[in-house]
Amino acid sequence: MFMNNKAKFNRYAEILRDWSTRINLVAPSTLSDIETRHFADSAQLADVLPKNVQIVDMGSGAGFPGVVLAILGWNVTCVESIGKKASFLNTVKEELNLVNLTIYHGRLEDFIKQMPADSSNTVFTARAFAPLIKILDYTRTKNCRLFLLKGREIESEITTAKQKYKFKYELVPSKTGDGFIIIIKKDR
Repeated sequence: MFMNNKAKFNRYAEILRDWSTRINLVAPSTLSDIETRHFADSAQLADVLPKNVQIVDMGSGAGFPGVVLAILGWNVTCVESIGKKASFLNTVKEELNLVNLTIYHGRLEDFIKQMPADSSNTVFTARAFAPLIKILDYTRTKNCRLFLLKGREIESEITTAKQKYKFKYELVPSKTGDGFIIIIKKDR
């Protein structure tokens, strides 16, 4: 059965609410405003992401931003180490018939090790995953771009990361809160 994006987002919200009664996917206080708090927040990456890239969403959890970007048409691999969350993501993939979505159940380090040597067409995304320095540690061996949804404390994360890594970045103010999208172009 064909579902348009609106129907997919509605079904995604239903699945998220249902599963959230059994496992911790998002803060319970955000379940009443999934559309703005999670969907719109994740979807703002669509304004800055290149079109023909392979997205690797680190620590996908409830699928933000990975599943949202897959619904919007990108090819996405969601990397999730927690089994229950990976099962949730697989349920969403099946229910929404997202053939452009791959779920990798395992550790991010292991996924990155098995990636092709030339990953220049790969973009890494994350939301509420890890401090910037940790994300740079994970991706240090890859020539890639990072598009990360970060909170208002991003300046201190940048200062800390700059003590270990050289990188250029762009900050784009969030449309849905007081955070930022940080875009980093890394050369190995």
